Amino acid sequence: MPFPAEFYEIAKRVNNWGRWGDEDELGTVNFITDEHVRNAAALISSGRRFSLSIPLDKNGIQTGLMPGRVNPIRTMLDINKPMLGDPALFCNTDDIVVMGLQSATHWDGLAHVSYDGRMYNGYDTSSINEDGASKCGIHKIETLVGRGVLLDVAAAKGADRLAPGYHISCDDLDEAEAFGKLTVGIGDIVLIRTGQIQFVRKPYLKPQDKTEFAKPTPGLDVTTAEWFHRRDVAAVTSDTFSLEVYPRKDRDMFLPLHLIHIVEMGLTQGQNWDLEELAKDCAEDGRYEFFLDASPQKFVGGVGTMVNPVAIK
Repeated sequence: MPFPAEFYEIAKRVNNWGRWGDEDELGTVNFITDEHVRNAAALISSGRRFSLSIPLDKNGIQTGLMPGRVNPIRTMLDINKPMLGDPALFCNTDDIVVMGLQSATHWDGLAHVSYDGRMYNGYDTSSINEDGASKCGIHKIETLVGRGVLLDVAAAKGADRLAPGYHISCDDLDEAEAFGKLTVGIGDIVLIRTGQIQFVRKPYLKPQDKTEFAKPTPGLDVTTAEWFHRRDVAAVTSDTFSLEVYPRKDRDMFLPLHLIHIVEMGLTQGQNWDLEELAKDCAEDGRYEFFLDASPQKFVGGVGTMVNPVAIK
């Protein structure tokens, strides 16, 4: 077996294949019902809004750690071009962008990773080719809105930022849940704050800033998969490069939580969310739940997408 026995034991316990039928391509997003969204909308009281995305910029967070995943490159197509030849009439300015769909604040779709020929719900890996993902593409998730819950793991420990390489355990999640005076429930979108995004909250990033942000990073331990499974969480994201701890203390598994979340559970996960302003507001008003709109862009066949999540309180 290429992975330790613990990996396969956890994978078996949290597996959701067939839970929503043999043809399902949404996974745990199915937990978000109309009733859940209505209840989430009732959380809006002040109308305060928080964008949770990092800037889309050529000087972004990518360093080459993930080969080919380039920062956004935006260039101009037209600059005040007279469309009828007369500058006194209609003039047009357009631009274009090239970027990796996981290069900034993003969701990983259910076709993003696989192992041992396994994709979510038993779909064959041959369903992905040069045209993209014909199964479990990110465009299948048309909306992703509902109750957002901030688990401020760092603040719960009295820290501004977790130590690099810190393994977040189930006990840590329980502690953050109690700190926020809430209970994570069915259909919730869980945001994990470590404070790691502080390394790149600067107008101009230096290579060292980006390196320290991406590696080593605190994050979820593989054992936390069962924590999310017990609560029937719809999606999970964090303010780190990889969501899970990287690198692990034991080097015999590479990003195992990606495989368990996405392949076994069908759990949509995200990375590189800026939770600092939201966390500050939650600390001030004591409310760690809010309405969240984090709907993916409809890249047909995409295995991920950038997103500008907005939390509304």
